[in-house]
Amino acid sequence: MCSPSATLTVWAGSWLAGCSAPDDILEALHAWAPTHTIAAGDPVTGGRTDLPWPSLGDLPGTGMMALLKVIREAMAQPGAQLRLVLPVPGDVRGLPIGTAFAADAIAAEEGLLIGVPGTDGTGLIPLWTDDDTLQWAVYSTPIPPTPGPDMSLGEAEYAMREAVRDAADALMQLHTTSVGSADSDPRELIEAELADYSRHDYPGSIPLRARRILDSADHVAAILTVAQREPASSPTSASAIGAQESLLKPLWDAIRAARLAAIHAPVRSSS
Repeated sequence: MCSPSATLTVWAGSWLAGCSAPDDILEALHAWAPTHTIAAGDPVTGGRTDLPWPSLGDLPGTGMMALLKVIREAMAQPGAQLRLVLPVPGDVRGLPIGTAFAADAIAAEEGLLIGVPGTDGTGLIPLWTDDDTLQWAVYSTPIPPTPGPDMSLGEAEYAMREAVRDAADALMQLHTTSVGSADSDPRELIEAELADYSRHDYPGSIPLRARRILDSADHVAAILTVAQREPASSPTSASAIGAQESLLKPLWDAIRAARLAAIHAPVRSSS
């Protein structure tokens, strides 16, 4: 699973559809951090709720059941949606630009919007306060129109099959064309990355194809992570950094698009 926001999105969708229990969400989130808290992410939210503000990270927050209450209340309005956002520099589609939520989501490279498009709703962003604590910041934010349809699951599955091959080729190219040699076997490093991803589970209600896409996306991400971290592939000049970026960025973009499609498909069918 790519992020705490993705975990929360897919499990909250299953819970709201009656396919999972609250304890299932809490167990899934526990794979990210042993302790989860919740607090206001902006003064408006702090003023209209009992959530602590403004010292994000300094206050203990409230229990995780409060997070589920926030989600249920935000989804109570007809037409409300759960929408995962995975913004990166140069691609901030789906964000309510100019808001505190947008700025913090860009910094975190993830977040969750909840509500009816075109109206005011709720945003959630996970923020690490220490190695063992993930605090969910709650924002009062406009919910922008849907930025456009995700790719189909069929398209996403095909894209990930191609990306696995292309990522392996990229790793080979970076490993063999750079100066020096690595002490570690890239295959072992990839397996270690995949073992970390495997800690994160999906609801039983998620379509099999969506599960395959997420697993493939994790595989590609593991290869790319190793390609970027492997000592033998570390760029040693500005031109080398640019070459690595142009080689890997399209694959990271493909992963993001596939993950959004796979996460949103079961959420849409359950809403």
